[in-house]
Amino acid sequence: MPLNRRKFLEKSAVTGAGVALAGAVSAPGAQAAEAKRGAKRYAFTVLGTTDLHGNVFNWDYFTDKEFDDKDHNDVGLAKVSTLVNRVREEKGRSNTLLIDAGDTIQGTQLSYYYAKVDPITAVGGPVHPMAQAMNAMGYDAAALGNHEFNYGIPVLRKFEQQCRFPLLGANALDAKTLRPAFAPYSMHRLRTPHGRDVKVAVLGLTNPGIAIWDKANVQGKMTFPGLEEQAAKWVPKLRSMGADVVIVSAHSGSSGTSSYGDQLPYIENAAGLVAEQVPGIDAILVGHAHTEIPEYFVTNKKTGQKVVLSEPLKWGQRLTLFDFELVWEKGCWKVEKVGAKVLNSNTVEEDPKITKLLGDEHEKVVAYVNQVIGTNAAEMTSAEAPYKDVPIIDLINHIQADTVKQALAGTEHAALPVLSQAACFSRSARIPAGEVTIRDVAGLYVFENTLEARLMTGAQMKAYLEYSANYFVQTAPGAAVDPAKLTNANGTPDYNYDVVSGLSYEIDIAKPAGSRVTNVRFEGQPLADDAKFVFAVNNYRANGGGNFPHVAAAQLLWSNSDEIRNTMIAWVKAKGSIDPAAFAAVDWKLTREGTPVF
Repeated sequence: MPLNRRKFLEKSAVTGAGVALAGAVSAPGAQAAEAKRGAKRYAFTVLGTTDLHGNVFNWDYFTDKEFDDKDHNDVGLAKVSTLVNRVREEKGRSNTLLIDAGDTIQGTQLSYYYAKVDPITAVGGPVHPMAQAMNAMGYDAAALGNHEFNYGIPVLRKFEQQCRFPLLGANALDAKTLRPAFAPYSMHRLRTPHGRDVKVAVLGLTNPGIAIWDKANVQGKMTFPGLEEQAAKWVPKLRSMGADVVIVSAHSGSSGTSSYGDQLPYIENAAGLVAEQVPGIDAILVGHAHTEIPEYFVTNKKTGQKVVLSEPLKWGQRLTLFDFELVWEKGCWKVEKVGAKVLNSNTVEEDPKITKLLGDEHEKVVAYVNQVIGTNAAEMTSAEAPYKDVPIIDLINHIQADTVKQALAGTEHAALPVLSQAACFSRSARIPAGEVTIRDVAGLYVFENTLEARLMTGAQMKAYLEYSANYFVQTAPGAAVDPAKLTNANGTPDYNYDVVSGLSYEIDIAKPAGSRVTNVRFEGQPLADDAKFVFAVNNYRANGGGNFPHVAAAQLLWSNSDEIRNTMIAWVKAKGSIDPAAFAAVDWKLTREGTPVF
């Protein structure tokens, strides 16, 4: 829906007033410098999070225990809140702003529960846990992430209503009017001891890939032009409105790359390009890429100004601090110095205010994910899934193929064989022998992808497999093979390595990328280029995610609005039992000159 200008300006004014508190004092260092040189100075700090993905507690709902990884990171807003409180105590509450760079309401079973099981959109429904936590922490603004759109626009709009801070998206436009569908920016006043307030503008930019990844939810409703284009439009406006400092909160990585190739004319990871191309920006809070960048400077090509970028690690594992030092010159505030750093949330305890606030919601979700839905004949794990054909990934493909076959029964394509793709989303997924719970199945499929059926040829499937095989590091015959160093070539994430069921094939890791897939067979015979198949594929991949060849342009035969994760849970419930012997098979393997690697 188009932006109501009056309501937006009123909301911005309220936002600004909320941080323009009386009694602010400049930092001790700035006071000393001022006394020394006689200049008026003021220092303030902008704190930033990104890619929180529904994490409030330091808890893994898929394993039902405290979160931990190999680096012993902690997660969640409760931890971040403690860090925020400490910074505010040190700097002075009124000398700080707290912002986020998007992907807030999707990612954990806590966020899923309040979108789907006990939805916030229901009449008299609950307040989203992320809104409760972020309101309690006093967030000043948050950019929209692409995953904000996963549950549909009504859920996002309800979340927006529940937040006491604006959700920003200067390049999220109403498809009909091409006006901002969300507030493009927020303006904040920081009171100084020197008379004139500092006006800080926060410009929110989201990811153009939404148009591909959430096509079903946004097509015909919203459009998402490039970050550089919209920043070039809005930054001068913000400066003309009197902004002394302009900060961009961008749900976009800094690498200048795109996972969707040339399907969109807009760059996916454009934060660095924005800094380089658009004058007038002082700092950029980077999101989306799930990487840690404490401090990174980009020189603007037009002005020579150095722009500082920082990306805190995902899920609340880090908190970015932008420290600004301003000087009063020629009747206005000028940024004299700005730097960035990150704080680690594993250095503090959870804020009891936040854990108490959401304790009931947490317990509800724990009870939900521990519901028993069936039994399993033999334990399955994903530990070796990135380099071996393992039963737990076969289970995903078996359920997807079965679902598509049933959906196409009685149609003109019912007689075609069904192939299916799946990726290892988590190397720690495990379905135990014995009782199986919702969390066991959900932990295997951690994304809210939906299922589609596309029409593909044998030649196209060979190209698809070849592209997927880029995931492996080239390893010469006779060289030692270390599984830990064999995968993720050129930074390819696990979720962009697809295995395909219904075919058998080999991947020769001694050969260079582009010529690795050999001996591709269907039902024991060499795969014919003109053979036709129904391809069961998730919507992220089908809509161009990962830039796999052919699939995005392939004919759509069927699609489903329910998450694959839910489909899997329902399948296990209906069957009552899982028996890997019924579906597990070694259909692909890594080789070198015809000799299996494992």
